[in-house]
Amino acid sequence: MTAVTATAPRPTMSNDSESIFPVPDGNGQAPDETREHAAATSIETIATRPAPPDDPAGITPVPSDAHPGHVAGIESEEQEEREEGGLSFIDHLEEIRWRLFRAGAFFIVATAICGIYADFLVNQVLIGPLKDSGPNIVLQNLVPYGQISLYLQVVFFSGFVLSFPAWAWQIWKFVEPGLHDTERKASRFIILFISLCFFTGIAFGYFVFLPISLKFFAGFGSPLIRNNIAVQDYVSFFLGTLITAGLVFELPFISYVLSKIGLLTPAFMRFYRKHAIVVMLVVAAIVTPSTDMVTQMVIAVPMILLYEISIIISGRVQRNKNREQLQAGA
Repeated sequence: MTAVTATAPRPTMSNDSESIFPVPDGNGQAPDETREHAAATSIETIATRPAPPDDPAGITPVPSDAHPGHVAGIESEEQEEREEGGLSFIDHLEEIRWRLFRAGAFFIVATAICGIYADFLVNQVLIGPLKDSGPNIVLQNLVPYGQISLYLQVVFFSGFVLSFPAWAWQIWKFVEPGLHDTERKASRFIILFISLCFFTGIAFGYFVFLPISLKFFAGFGSPLIRNNIAVQDYVSFFLGTLITAGLVFELPFISYVLSKIGLLTPAFMRFYRKHAIVVMLVVAAIVTPSTDMVTQMVIAVPMILLYEISIIISGRVQRNKNREQLQAGA
């Protein structure tokens, strides 16, 4: 009697395997030709299948339609976009660093030169206006390191004033690449103009404002009270007056910049001229220690002249912008 052997059913295959291997026949076996064809198809599929993203070997087949210079083309396009867009953020930081380094070098040299003449700067330049104001004002040092601090402040401030054109030049060279050719040509003497305004303000504060203020302080009050002023307070008043006057005299340059970017127009300044004059007279009355009208006008008149010069500069900038727009439209 023949024994009947039961054959275990084969496990079902996934959809991917079904697309590769044929369905077995009734005996559970595929024909030889079919098996060979299935094996060849499986090998070809595995060979052309792309490597997974986490493949440690990084062996990913290159698409057949990829151009050999595809990667180089992408890099060249990125380089062109970078050149068209200007410097990157890191390049700007590097440019600022070198500009500050050069300006700092000028400042160190100027400070060293001023350090050689430190005694002259302290005895003649700093204390000179105080001696001319009268004998009723005396400087006194209240701390052990007071005179050392005095000399350092005077030397560093003198070095800054002397190196101011270098600072302005470095800032201008950083901004200049972003300007058009016409704007560069129109701004050839911008550093000379900025420096002239600043030095004029320093001279006005030293030769006009300081003597008036100190003479008023020396003559005010009872003659029985002697004015003993702490040297640090006098230095703060001295340096603050000069730097404020220097910045105030930059008003024409500020009006030039605001007019270039469109935030200020000559019509606006002419319309508010009366209001500006009133404000300047009030400021002159506040900062001028005496109640003398002549002294107040000495302070107010230069500010009014600066305002009028600013109107002229703003009008010139506006005319140049209108001319450029007409030329662009033509």
